[in-house]
Amino acid sequence: MNRCKLFTAVFSVAASAGIAQQLPPGTHSVDDHTQQNAASAQISEAESALEKQDYKGAEAKLKVLAAANPKDGRVQYDLGFAEERNGEEADAAKAYAAAIAAIPEFAEPRVALGLLDARSGQVEAAHKQLTDAAMIPTAPPELRGRALRALAHLDETSNPDAAREELLAALKLTPETPDDVLMGAELADRSGDSEDAIPAYRRALKLMPGDLDATAGLAHALQHAGKLADADTVLTPALKEHPNDVRLVAQAASLYAAEGKAAEAIPLLVQLRASDAKIAADLDMTRLLAQLEYVNGDNVEAEKLYTEMLVSRPNDPMLLDALGSAQVKQGKDAEAEATFVKAVKLRAAFHDDQAWGEAEGHLAFAASKNNDPQTSLGALDARSTVLPNSPTSLFLQATAHDKLHQNKQAVAAYKAFLAIAGDKFPDQTFEAQHRIIALQHVQ
Repeated sequence: MNRCKLFTAVFSVAASAGIAQQLPPGTHSVDDHTQQNAASAQISEAESALEKQDYKGAEAKLKVLAAANPKDGRVQYDLGFAEERNGEEADAAKAYAAAIAAIPEFAEPRVALGLLDARSGQVEAAHKQLTDAAMIPTAPPELRGRALRALAHLDETSNPDAAREELLAALKLTPETPDDVLMGAELADRSGDSEDAIPAYRRALKLMPGDLDATAGLAHALQHAGKLADADTVLTPALKEHPNDVRLVAQAASLYAAEGKAAEAIPLLVQLRASDAKIAADLDMTRLLAQLEYVNGDNVEAEKLYTEMLVSRPNDPMLLDALGSAQVKQGKDAEAEATFVKAVKLRAAFHDDQAWGEAEGHLAFAASKNNDPQTSLGALDARSTVLPNSPTSLFLQATAHDKLHQNKQAVAAYKAFLAIAGDKFPDQTFEAQHRIIALQHVQ
């Protein structure tokens, strides 16, 4: 961080050549000079300590100066600077705020406080300070550019379009850096623009050979573009060199899963989670492992992992939906039905209506297996409000009506199934044809 040098405090002098006035009894003009000289010496000593990175010594001296001059914004800023480097972040934040209050157009403490707030998770406060700093026209371009880059980092996940604008604004103030190239690639990647992301990542790797963020990002962009072999070529050598890097392992697991290599991805994640308790507690990493276990057929382990995640996220409908699917695979039909019922009740928490409709379809299937045709029909009716009928949904509907002895509805549903099933469901087609005959005979 660039630190503004201490500015010598301005003190008034009671007398000057040609306009000397009579002093009150018992006072001496030398007293004013003594105080001024003492303050100047303290400032010089504090400045010297900061330059030598003696932050403890600098803090002690600056506290004395700040107590004597609480509205000196530059002393307050330097005090905050020293306190922050001494790990006293709460005190540093107070000093930065005091500096801003004293000199509103002073950009340095705004940037420092914004970065401090960002690190402590106070995103809204950080955004305000950094935005205010970036808008100060008299601030150095380098400082405004730094504020804009920090804003782009804050916005890159929640608002990538805003982050792109902030990065472009920073580039108008200061030259492009390798980190700017990488951020541009990441923003393009986040927006799904693989066409721009791939060359940007390659350019970043030329500027920063071996950078793991750029490597993982390039592999992700290539995978998103459907270039799985190219992604593998980028990722595999990096993974051999850095087998415990979280970014690479997570990307490799995702890539291997896309390539149908779940069995290869699982050991990577298991080993990584075993090596670091923080990674083991990471929800995204655990979810990825659970999905891979499910795909690989280990539904007992998948159920265990989903159950663990639901302890901290009991109202996550996608976790409930995934847990129910793992239970169905194990023949736990009653448990699965109960799990899916919980999931579909959380409609507002689903990311879209399609996901909710699919969960209703899963509930219909579990209820059918659990010999609960009424619940199955109710779930299918709900599904039909957001998704078109499919061969599977129509067959479930037909069998539910059949079990309830609603023969007319069952025959209609079986016929609707046959009309769109083609030759993709031979067993169900055979059953539907024979049930239609039997039910029509009963009618």
